[in-house]
Amino acid sequence: MSKRKQRIAHAIEQIDHLIEAVKGAEALAEERLQQVHPSFEASARNLVHYRELRRHDLRSLQKQLGHLGLSRLAKAEGHVLASLYTTKAILQSFLANKRIKIPRANFSIKAGQKHVNRNAKALLGYRSKGRRTRIMVTLPSEAAIKYQMVHDLVGAGMNSARINCAHDGPEAWKQMIDHVRKASEKHQRNCKIFMDLGGPKIRTGPLEDGPAVVKFRPERDALGRPVNPARVWLSPNPSGIYKMPHLPVTQEVVDQLAEGDRLRLKDTRAKERELIVTEKTDNGCWVTCDNTTYVTTGISVQKVGTDFSFPIGEIPAAPLPLTLRIGDTLWLRGDGIPGRNAQYDEAGTLLSDAFVSITLPEILGKVKAGEPILFDDGKIGGIMREASADELKVEITYARATGTRLQADKGINFPVSDLGISGLTEKDREDLKFVAQHADGVNFSFVNRPEDVEDLLSTLKKIGAKDTLGITLKIETQAGFNQLTDILLTAMQVHPVGVMIARGDLAIEVGWEHIGRVQEEMLALCRAAHIPDIWATQVLERLAKKGLPSRAEITDAVMAQRADCVMLNKGPHILQAISLLDTILKDRYQYQIKNAPFLPIMEQASEEVIK
Repeated sequence: MSKRKQRIAHAIEQIDHLIEAVKGAEALAEERLQQVHPSFEASARNLVHYRELRRHDLRSLQKQLGHLGLSRLAKAEGHVLASLYTTKAILQSFLANKRIKIPRANFSIKAGQKHVNRNAKALLGYRSKGRRTRIMVTLPSEAAIKYQMVHDLVGAGMNSARINCAHDGPEAWKQMIDHVRKASEKHQRNCKIFMDLGGPKIRTGPLEDGPAVVKFRPERDALGRPVNPARVWLSPNPSGIYKMPHLPVTQEVVDQLAEGDRLRLKDTRAKERELIVTEKTDNGCWVTCDNTTYVTTGISVQKVGTDFSFPIGEIPAAPLPLTLRIGDTLWLRGDGIPGRNAQYDEAGTLLSDAFVSITLPEILGKVKAGEPILFDDGKIGGIMREASADELKVEITYARATGTRLQADKGINFPVSDLGISGLTEKDREDLKFVAQHADGVNFSFVNRPEDVEDLLSTLKKIGAKDTLGITLKIETQAGFNQLTDILLTAMQVHPVGVMIARGDLAIEVGWEHIGRVQEEMLALCRAAHIPDIWATQVLERLAKKGLPSRAEITDAVMAQRADCVMLNKGPHILQAISLLDTILKDRYQYQIKNAPFLPIMEQASEEVIK
């Protein structure tokens, strides 16, 4: 036998070994496979096949196949057994010099892609004309009071709206949903609504109060020019909308104001500022301002053109953030006492270290000395030097040279610690009732293990929504990624199901140097299960917030075309971000579908310049 035929025979032996291995894995998983939804039966088997395939080092076989001009199995995840059978048959035909009959597999190569498309449509709705990948947009709090904003988002190409249950409340959520439904009807589009459960995210607790002042400022572009005025609620009570500035006044003052009124004041720096009443309700007024303004209790406000003036009411003190530098010590405590900065005497001698409480004190006893810790999306890093059930002593190892501020309610990550926390909180269970009644799907945060999914499915069953609500699993921890196959098999008991690759927290957990590989592996596992995937976190974020994209995020947006959906976050330039992403996805549609590249006629770069 010639060396070439020997190599082909050896490749056939390797493929036979792989076929035997994936069939054996399917047999071992049969009990679990019997539990999946009928729509996912063949997909779940293919997922088991792919996970077994990836337990083997395929590089030598791939090189041999590549040298023969054959597929290297690199895109086999959606149809594993069919790819193995087909490749084996082609190799056998080389030796026998005749056509070899290919055995029937669970999925043909064509059927695999059809199932992905069907499942994506079931979860995410119809795609926009000219692009396969859908666009999801996070609604800001203002969407509850600005219908035109939502109208424009749907018109620009938003396929689904995301509402974060960690912010605002049922009243604001309902207003947002009503606006989306109204805008969808106006544009004759079916824009889906997904709501994120807050999940058991560990956060910093309250901080000691600083000055009693309200600061508001307009949104500005990259050149510092105002693009959207600051929006402030003038009323006896706060608006109930997350982080909207509130200036307290009496109801008598509200009754004296009307839309179009101009109000003048001098802020804490003696800067003259003008507020314009843009909307009047029975409970208060929305006013806008084009300049950064600091307001404290008692500041006098004059209604322009009249003798009417009024004082600003009692403004509550604002929390004072911690400032942390490399080498500092920060104590994490479970007692709920408001945190404060390190204290020094007049000579600069340290009297006491900085401390802050933690929102889930039960995890303190599960953390070990020597393990890393990260705050506020990795802006601050440290190592735990001492650990007990009551407190943790953290040495700050990463921060800005001038110090990094740590606010209340900021995320804390323990990348390697086994915390054993559940994916559903009591607030989540209560919010889920609203979600089931008003939304199309729920985004389930911090899924770490199959038991978390079982908890969600059990809760949905109790409220009668197990078969009516789409489910998206947000994978944002090392534990979630490491157990993703088992998590998917558990979730496939219902239909439809999707996965959100939450790259922000995930990058912090697995390390920035590994996030590229991890997100690729997650995309592959979703393709193997024929489950739609959502590419999330910081897509075109600089454009959405500053009005000017970076080269890196343009490349990231191009890569996102392989997902079934891309999520954009809120920002003053979100319409521009949607428009650019829509253009990129439509342009890339003819070059790539999922992970499969296509080769149309090569064209010159377009002369059109994106404004």
